[in-house]
Amino acid sequence: MFYDEYEVLRLIDYLGLDQEEAGKRMGVSRGTVWRLLQSARKKLVSTIVEGRELQLVENEQVGTESQKS
Repeated sequence: MFYDEYEVLRLIDYLGLDQEEAGKRMGVSRGTVWRLLQSARKKLVSTIVEGRELQLVENEQVGTESQKS
């Protein structure tokens, strides 16, 4: 899981912020927050269901090969 995905889970699911406020804190649009949230939740559920370890990795950089967790 990328750090931005973790952060959006923390802000929305843990702290209870709405998507707009989370976006403001992260400096991204509400649409980006929605995309990050969907991806993070899918990864989190997958690790639980499959019994895998959750790993946090640095965010993808444009032009570099992406890492999957």
